[in-house]
Amino acid sequence: MIEPLDLESINALADDRDGPVALYLRQLLIPVEGEGTPFFPPTFAGSPQNRGDLGYNIDVLADGTKVALVDSVGSQANRMEPVFLQAKEGEAENLRSALVPQVEIAYGEGKAVSILEAGHRLGDAIIRSSELKERSRAAFEAFLDQGDAGPLAKLAPTSLVFGVWDSRDTQAKLPRVVQATIRAEDVDVLTRSAQYVPPLDYADLEVFSETDKEKQQGDPKSPLSKRGFVHVPAVKSHGGIVARGPIRRDVTVNLIALRRLDGENGQALRRYVLGLALVAATAPMDGFLRAGCLLTPVPEEKVVWLLVRRDGERVAVDLNEALALDYARGAATAFGVGEGCRVAFDKKRAVADTKAKTKEQ
Repeated sequence: MIEPLDLESINALADDRDGPVALYLRQLLIPVEGEGTPFFPPTFAGSPQNRGDLGYNIDVLADGTKVALVDSVGSQANRMEPVFLQAKEGEAENLRSALVPQVEIAYGEGKAVSILEAGHRLGDAIIRSSELKERSRAAFEAFLDQGDAGPLAKLAPTSLVFGVWDSRDTQAKLPRVVQATIRAEDVDVLTRSAQYVPPLDYADLEVFSETDKEKQQGDPKSPLSKRGFVHVPAVKSHGGIVARGPIRRDVTVNLIALRRLDGENGQALRRYVLGLALVAATAPMDGFLRAGCLLTPVPEEKVVWLLVRRDGERVAVDLNEALALDYARGAATAFGVGEGCRVAFDKKRAVADTKAKTKEQ
């Protein structure tokens, strides 16, 4: 049985300190090519201590099952946050954009980047490289010194929804209210090989000698190979994975983290952030994660949100995109959406910031 949700019961999720701990969704996905077809998870570069390509992130469980990370928590957050972006000229109006201040940093000739596209949100270097630096620092310090998240919510509310760490300045850290990840279970790893054949014999045309051709072809690191003048093999490179088990997207709205937010008008603040969190969590997923990885929900699987109570009981609830947007509009009006702005990138500030030290240092 699925319990209905209304605006009053959603308010209680933000207000009741002893209420449920989370809303949770498990969504099954499938490659557009069909079940059992290969798709490509992300590859990860090595750290300074372990240079090179680490390949896919695949964990082996105690029973030998291989579980692949298809999209990380950070990556999912960066995909979800732009649902609040203002529509560009010629695009259909985005009703979600009115829920948050539209803050942009202009650079170059007629170019601008939105804070909603900055990976570290209010803690991003691009914020410190503009006149927003002082305002963002004041907002972080209000949270650190008084526990007041209101200034953050007025300037960059999605930093409260998806989490932010001002690691390069004040060290203020706020946990995610919404988090999501995609994993594939029971996977087999594939490889692929290819051979590049140049359209011309450049040695025959005396672009270089036959000797140089013989020395360098077949070596992908050789200068002629890098420039595409000789035969280059690519053997046993990453070929994607096949999932024998489910491909699963897990979405959690952390109601405990939400209810810890406070400020001058704490109740309205928490309801506002909850509204944004629900809009982000229920928005349709863009399943094009990267080349070779286009996923869609399994059509016959019904999407069911679970309300998780403190004793672990899970209750199916009727949470949907329309209800979330309706609630968020009312909560945004009651709290008062901060004013958007467009500021200029400041090269001098950026140069100074490259030489600055954090409080931790």
